[in-house]
Amino acid sequence: MSLLEDRRTLWVVAALIVVLFVIANLPWQLDDYDQAKQAFTSFEMVKDGHWLYQHTPHERIATKPPLVGWISAALFAVTRSWELAWRLPSLVAALALALVLFRTAKDAYGTIAAIIAVGAFGLNLLSPRLATLVRTDMPLSLVIFLIGLLIWQRVQHKDEWKLHDQVYVFVLLTTAMLIKGPIVYAFLLPGIALFQLRAFKERRLGQPSTPNLTAGKQSLLASATRSASAWPGWWPLLASLAIFLVWVAGGIRFQPGFYEEVVMREFVGRFGETIHRPQPLLFYLPHLLHKFAPWSVLMIGIAAVGLRSRNWRLRSLFRGMSPETFWLLCWSIGGLVVMSLIPSKRVDRIFPVIPPLCLLLAAQVATRNPCSNGPVGRSSKSIETNETVDRAVVTRTALARVYRWNAIALALAILFTGGYTGWKVITSYRDHRDALAVFGRNIRREAEARHWRYEVVSAKDEGLLLYLRKTHFVEPADAVTEWNAGNLDALVALKEKAAVLMSELKGDALAQSQPHEREQHHQDRDYVLITR
Repeated sequence: MSLLEDRRTLWVVAALIVVLFVIANLPWQLDDYDQAKQAFTSFEMVKDGHWLYQHTPHERIATKPPLVGWISAALFAVTRSWELAWRLPSLVAALALALVLFRTAKDAYGTIAAIIAVGAFGLNLLSPRLATLVRTDMPLSLVIFLIGLLIWQRVQHKDEWKLHDQVYVFVLLTTAMLIKGPIVYAFLLPGIALFQLRAFKERRLGQPSTPNLTAGKQSLLASATRSASAWPGWWPLLASLAIFLVWVAGGIRFQPGFYEEVVMREFVGRFGETIHRPQPLLFYLPHLLHKFAPWSVLMIGIAAVGLRSRNWRLRSLFRGMSPETFWLLCWSIGGLVVMSLIPSKRVDRIFPVIPPLCLLLAAQVATRNPCSNGPVGRSSKSIETNETVDRAVVTRTALARVYRWNAIALALAILFTGGYTGWKVITSYRDHRDALAVFGRNIRREAEARHWRYEVVSAKDEGLLLYLRKTHFVEPADAVTEWNAGNLDALVALKEKAAVLMSELKGDALAQSQPHEREQHHQDRDYVLITR
């Protein structure tokens, strides 16, 4: 029994993935990757009752639809913990994605391929980072994967699209729309178009050329042509888009600034080079190769072996590829190409191509048989027997080589991902990356114990409001007015603003600095607590 066939390997990999998902972003804070913006949506829902349209901590219109915020608000009602409510949606989505990926790969390609697939999903530099990040990338990736998986199943089983399948796609597309808008189309429609183009060509080439085909051949041909459809129909796409457009129309009509912030800046601005910082056309490719290593290298290596076995004839490789594997290739490459064409780029936005790449890797592992397209139909039994024996020997040799590569890749992924994640966690605690979160938590505790009325003076750190559980900043002049009127017992302000404020505050005012040194690039934004 090889290492990959040992059941204990699966449990070790699964346990390690869960641990990495949970600890990768420790200590938890909201100071990077726009986490504070996403967290603030659910906080505003609960505190102010703004369930359809929210704002950022600096009172600009929030640009994401509200579904993930609704989920976080519901989780807060159950857990009474904002930290859990903000991070559980991504963590649960990541674990669900890993489970669905493993079960799908196991049923289709076997246990070894499934272990490699789930290992590739969990042991890279993107998944652990996004698993507890307060963002919408992981829930969106789960929904996109479920849609692509349904298409894969229809292609694999040669099923026609029925009404219940279309309803399922409609529900998932609507969910994706309410998570992050029409970006879901960029990850699905290009792949569907590529797959349908191949299916159309095959149907044209596969039409009967003579009228005297037997009924059996006609039935077989009909079955073959029926299997090549990844298109779920128009109405699921249009109906889900209509629901999203209703939300957009309501924002334009009832929310001042919605059109400028959401429609023009967030959506239209992504396709220009003036509002968002543009990146090179091939920005995603090297980042994907790096972040998805060593699995990206393994996929390229296995593909090269398959291409070499066909004398480097690329057309022959595609011709011998099964429809479901070709769909996985179209799905992954299509999303990567379209996202690369959009000037505004960030590495985490390409994450939805990772799950289909993992399933494609499982298909590569399971189908490495260089003699699968050998000659057939010979009349001599001895020739068939000899060819079968030779084919089996070569197959076992090739499989042993590929499985050895898989084991090496898995070991490297464990060492690299585990080591990198551990290093990030250790350095984060050492550098007090959560200093502002600790500062805010200490102030909340002290304010609760002393029954303080306090406010936060306007600052750049959006997470500060959430650490102090406030829904808005106050301007320095308003803070002075409220203090001098006796309506405030404490103020939180930037250190450079505190000196000016204290000179205008009536009575004795004491300033208390943050208890920890923040990271070097944050040292110009230290905060103080001003009390009476």
